Amino acid sequence: MELGQVLGALPPIVDPNVMVATAGRDDAAVYRIAPDRALVATVDFFTPIVDDPSEFGAIAAANALSDIYAMGARPLFALGITAFPREKLSTGLLEKIVAGGAAKMTEAGIAVVGGHSVDDPEPKFGYAVTGEVHPDHIVTNAGASPGDVLYLTKPLGSGLVATAIKRGLCPPSLEREAIAVMTTLNRMASEAMVGAGATAATDVTGYGLIGHLANLNGGADIDQASIPFMNGVRELAERDLFPSGSHRNHAAYRDRVDWGGIEEIDQMMLCDAQTSGGLLVAMPPQNAQKFEHGLESARRIGVMRGDGAIRIR
Repeated sequence: MELGQVLGALPPIVDPNVMVATAGRDDAAVYRIAPDRALVATVDFFTPIVDDPSEFGAIAAANALSDIYAMGARPLFALGITAFPREKLSTGLLEKIVAGGAAKMTEAGIAVVGGHSVDDPEPKFGYAVTGEVHPDHIVTNAGASPGDVLYLTKPLGSGLVATAIKRGLCPPSLEREAIAVMTTLNRMASEAMVGAGATAATDVTGYGLIGHLANLNGGADIDQASIPFMNGVRELAERDLFPSGSHRNHAAYRDRVDWGGIEEIDQMMLCDAQTSGGLLVAMPPQNAQKFEHGLESARRIGVMRGDGAIRIR
C-alpha cells in the first residue's frame, strides 16, 4: 500500500492554525500558537543499524532532530520511543542506547523529558521531537524557484553501509566514517541555510536522494559528478549490498527520471535509502556564496528546473 493511501484515511484538516501537515509530505508538522510563534513536531524511530548501542542511540537522535532542522526550526525538547525485548532488559543494552541518544540531544541543547516503551522481540528506538519557528520563516519543500541552486550537506551511502555492517562485510574505516556522518547534527546546516535565505529544504533519509528531490517540487538538473559519497560505498554497491528500501525507491522512480545514460548501479546509489542524511537545500543563486562560506560541507549538486522533471547529467 502506498503512503498516500494510508494518509488518505485521515479526515480533512480544518484547523486554520495547522500550517504544515501531511498534504505536502514535508519533514514535520507545523502548528501556529501565536502570531510570531509556531510549534514544529516530528516522530521517527527504527531498528538498529550499527552494532554499538550508544552509537545507535546517537544516530536515532540525530535522525529525529533532522526533521526539525530541515524546517528551519529550533528544537525544544524530545520524547523517547522504544520497543525492546523484556527478557534482555538486564543486559544493559537499552540503557546504553538511551544514554547515547540523550548525549546527542544534549549536544543539540535540548532535554529528553519523557517517553514510552513497549515489549517487542525486535528492538526499535527513536524520538518525537518538538521545535519552534517563526510562522513567516518556515522552510518547506515547496518554495524553490527555477534556477535556484541545489546543495547537499552530507555524503550519501549510509544505506549500503548499514546493510554491510549487518552482514559483517563493511570495512572498519568506512563504518567509522558512516557513523561519524550519521551522528553529525544538521544544526549548522540548518542555521547556515536560514541565514543565507534558503527557499526550500528537506533532509535526505528513507526515500534516497532521488525520492527527496521529487518531494522538493519543481524538478531539477543534477550533476552526477558533484554528488558526494562516502569513501568506498561504490564497492559495496558492486556487491549489491543495497537495503530493500533502496530497491523500492529505484522501482518507484526509475521511470520518472531522465538518467542521462548512467549505469543502473549509479541509479541505485542515488536511490539508496539513507539514515540521518544531510539537508537537501535550494538557494537563490545570488545567496549561494554566502551559504557555501557558512557551511564548508555543502556541495553544489545542481539547479532547480521548474517543470517537475528530474534529469541527471
